[in-house]
Amino acid sequence: MSVLPAIDFHCHSHFSDGALSPMELLELAKARDVQQLAITDHDTVGAYALPLHASAASAGITLVTGCEISCQWQRRSIHVVGLNLDLASSDFGRAMTIQAQAREDRAEKITEVLQRLGFDVALPQVQALAGLGVVGRPHFAQHLVATGQIPSMTMAFKRVLGSGKPGDIKANWPTLETAVGWITDAGGIAVVAHPMKYNMTLTKLRALLSDFVAAGGQGLEVLTGYQDAQRINALADLAHRFDLYASAGSDFHQPGQPWAELGRVAALPDRCVPVWTLWS
Repeated sequence: MSVLPAIDFHCHSHFSDGALSPMELLELAKARDVQQLAITDHDTVGAYALPLHASAASAGITLVTGCEISCQWQRRSIHVVGLNLDLASSDFGRAMTIQAQAREDRAEKITEVLQRLGFDVALPQVQALAGLGVVGRPHFAQHLVATGQIPSMTMAFKRVLGSGKPGDIKANWPTLETAVGWITDAGGIAVVAHPMKYNMTLTKLRALLSDFVAAGGQGLEVLTGYQDAQRINALADLAHRFDLYASAGSDFHQPGQPWAELGRVAALPDRCVPVWTLWS
C-alpha cells in the first residue's frame, strides 16, 4: 500500500441523508487531518451553496466539489460520483432539477405505498425530517421509528423499505450514460460508487465497467469505507484492467458507524493511479 494524502471523496451532509451539516463535516475532517474532501450528497449540490471553500481553506483542507448521482443500468440502480465539478454549468444545474423531481415523485409513491400498508405517514412529516435535504428512504424509516410504528431503522428497511420490499420504489432515474454525460459536461470526473454494494457477479461488474468506460467514465471507488484486503485487491485489479483512476471515500453518513467513519480511508494499492492526480 502506498502512503498517500489523507482524502475522503465520498461523504454525505444533511442536504441528503447525512446527519451533519457541511460545516460540521469540515470540522470533523479537520480533526481527522483530512487534506482533500468531497461532499457527495445524493442528487444535490446544495451544500456548496454555502461559503464552504473559504472555510475549508482556512482549515487547511482542499474542498473538491462532488455529487452522488442516481442512475440506472440494465434495470439496476447504480450510483455514480461526480468529482471536481464546475457547479456554474447551467446544464448540470438542470440535471439537479431533474433529479430533485425524480426524488419528489418517488417520495410521493413511497408515501402512498406505506399508507396502503396501514402506516400513519404524510409526506410533509417526512420532508420536515429531511430539512434542507432531498427526501430519501432513510427519512421514511426515521419517521416510522420516531412515531413508534416500527422499533428500529434496521427493522424499517427489513420490513418495508429495503431492497425488494414494498417501499423500495424505483425512481425514474436517468441512464448510466446520461449521468456520466452530466458529469463530464460539467468538467468533472465520473466515478462508479461503492461497486461491491451492488451484489453483482464479477462478470456483471465487468460488464458495468465496460459500459461505464464507453460512456466516458474515468474512475472507480477502490476503497469505500472499511473493506477487507481481498475486496480492495479485486477492485484494484478492475481499475487496472479498465484503465480507471482509483478513488476512495468513507461513504460517511453519521458518527458512530465504524465501517464508514469520515477520513478513515486506507491507502490505495501501489498499482492504482489516484483520481486526484487529475486536478492536483
